[in-house]
Amino acid sequence: MKGPLFYSKILLFGEYGIIKDSKGLSIPYNFYNGALKRGENPSKEAQNSNESLKRFATYLNSLDKDLVSFDIGTLQNDVDNGMYFDSSIPQGYGVGSSGALVAAIYDKYASDKITVLENLTREKLLRLKRIFSAMESFFHGKSSGLDPLNSYLSLPILINSKDNIEATGIPSQQADGKGAVFLLDSGIVGETAPMVSIFMENMKNEGFRSMLKDQFIKHTDACVDDFLKGDMKSLFKNTKQLSKVVLNNFKPMIPTQFHELWKNGLDTNDYYLKLCGSGGGGYILGFTENIDKAREALKGQKLEVVYNF
Repeated sequence: MKGPLFYSKILLFGEYGIIKDSKGLSIPYNFYNGALKRGENPSKEAQNSNESLKRFATYLNSLDKDLVSFDIGTLQNDVDNGMYFDSSIPQGYGVGSSGALVAAIYDKYASDKITVLENLTREKLLRLKRIFSAMESFFHGKSSGLDPLNSYLSLPILINSKDNIEATGIPSQQADGKGAVFLLDSGIVGETAPMVSIFMENMKNEGFRSMLKDQFIKHTDACVDDFLKGDMKSLFKNTKQLSKVVLNNFKPMIPTQFHELWKNGLDTNDYYLKLCGSGGGGYILGFTENIDKAREALKGQKLEVVYNF
């Protein structure tokens, strides 16, 4: 048995902001993927995944049946027969490892599922997002449901606000373009829940709340609009502002050894860094107008280009 592949995702813009209704833009990232599998002689990873799936199946059975119901009997049976999620998606890296698993389980076991082939109205997208949010909360404590949605649809998703999301097109890549979005490997696994709780704690502070609204969300929304319009000049101006706001106000989410690199990008304009997912480790997202300059400036770092323009 081998299920279909579900891909990782990258939230280009909107981390933390979407909790407070900023815009967001999430794109599938096909470099990493995962699929449900069953095989002889499972590895240690496969056994751990199978144990986790057992707990997940019990959790899914407890969800509100009006929201979503599953063929729990078949799921239980497959899990008892050693099913696991075989995935190349790094965990704790902000690229949606649990999202791909949630999408795979929904695809295979949900009753009356909304399929990718039907006309995806805003209502259907919001319903899917609510279902995925409830499912993924098993892993994160609180989930927006966007990662699984992206993985399930394998389409870029534009978040206008909590209740307004749509599948969107993004400007096509220029294979020989100098401009690039890239991932920087921090070499540390990030944990989502502690980062989100630091953010929620900060939200009790009025100064932090107004910074979020007047600076963070303002620049995030502008970045999303610029990217979709293909206005790269404005995009880099706004990404620089966003990178600065994050360095000044989200320090705990940036691994300490990257504080200097982050500032260096802002000083030289060779690249700008921002959080990829909740931060605390995992990947850091980079934007540059000249990938050769960025590579030179970030020598010794593991750098992976995800989009050229």
